[in-house]
Amino acid sequence: MDRSNSRVQNESNEIVVITGSSGLIGSALIKRLSKKYRIVGLDRVGPPYPPLQAECVNFDITDEKSIDAAMERIRYGHGSKIVSVVHLAAYYDFGQKDSPKYHEINVKGTENFLRQLQDFEVDQFLFSSSNLIYKPSEPGVKINEDCPVEANWGYPESKVLTEDLIKKNNKDIPALFMRIAGVYTDYGHSIPITQQIKRIYEKELLSHFYSGDVNHGDVFVHLEDVVDAMEKAIEKRHDLPHEIALNIGEPTSPTYQELQDAIGNLLHGKDWETYEMPKALAKAGAWARDLVSDPFIKPWMIDRAGAHYELDISRAKEYLDWQPKNRVMDILPRMIESLKADPETWYEKNNLR
Repeated sequence: MDRSNSRVQNESNEIVVITGSSGLIGSALIKRLSKKYRIVGLDRVGPPYPPLQAECVNFDITDEKSIDAAMERIRYGHGSKIVSVVHLAAYYDFGQKDSPKYHEINVKGTENFLRQLQDFEVDQFLFSSSNLIYKPSEPGVKINEDCPVEANWGYPESKVLTEDLIKKNNKDIPALFMRIAGVYTDYGHSIPITQQIKRIYEKELLSHFYSGDVNHGDVFVHLEDVVDAMEKAIEKRHDLPHEIALNIGEPTSPTYQELQDAIGNLLHGKDWETYEMPKALAKAGAWARDLVSDPFIKPWMIDRAGAHYELDISRAKEYLDWQPKNRVMDILPRMIESLKADPETWYEKNNLR
C-alpha cells in the first residue's frame, strides 16, 4: 500500500530517505526533519505506518526486486539526488541470542540495499549501529570508537558485520556509523529499564537478585538526543570525513544498584535491597522458568549480566557539536509518574503484557 498521495509534503527539494521509518527513532526523526526536508519512509507492507509527514514507500529489505521497485519509485517521484539515507531498519529480538533473521535482514538486507543506492547521488549513508558491539569496560574506563569489539550474540554481531560490509563495498557514498546506546523516552520504551521497573513495581522476588556485579551498569540515551544527533549529522554531512564512527550516548552510566534504589524509592519509598546471585544458580533458575513460561530473562543472558559500558562521546562533540541534554536518572521520575497514573496503558505501550 503506497500512502504517498495522502501526505502533505515539504516544498524543499532536498530528499532524506529513512528506512525503518515507522519505528521509535524513525517516527521521531521524520517529525523533526520534515520541517526542513522532503522525507521518504521505506518500511514493510502494512501497519504501523510512518508519520504523515513522510511519503510511505513499501519495501522488503530481504528482496532485491522489492528494493529495486522502491528505489525506482523514489527516482520517479524525486530524482536521483538524496541528501541522506538514514538506515534504521533492522531485526532485533531481546529474547533470542541467535536467529537467521539477524543475517538475512541486518547484514544481507543492508548489502542489497546499498547496492541499489550506488545508482543514486547520495551525500550520506547514516547507519544506526550499537554500543553493544564493544568489549565491555570497567567503571571509570570510557569506550571510544577505536576500542576493541566483542559481539557475543546475534544482534551486535550483525551490526559489526554490517559495518564491515559497508566499509568494504561502499566506496562512493560517505558513511557515518552511529553507535547508539540504549534508547529510552519519558514514557519508558527501553526494554531493560521497563522490565526492571516492572519487577520492582510488582515486588517480584527476583527483583531483589542480580547475577552480575551490581556496581556495573549500561549506557543509555534519550530519544530526543538521538534525533538531535542525527539532525546535526545531516546538516554537517559535508564537513564530516568520508567514513567515521561516532558514539551516541550519555557521558555517565548508572550502575544497576543505582537504578534499583532510584526505582525502589520512586515506587515504594525505599532503597531496593539487591543481592548478587551466583551465575550457575541464576542460569539454573532461568532455565527452569523457561521450561514452564516465557520469562524475560533467558539463560543465555546470565553471562552478559554485569557487562559495563561507559562511552567516550568527545568525537561526537567535536564533529557534530553534540552532547545529550537528558540523563536517564533525571527522567526516571517521569517514567514512574506515567506508570502510577495509568498502569494498564503504561504496560501496554511498553509491551509488558
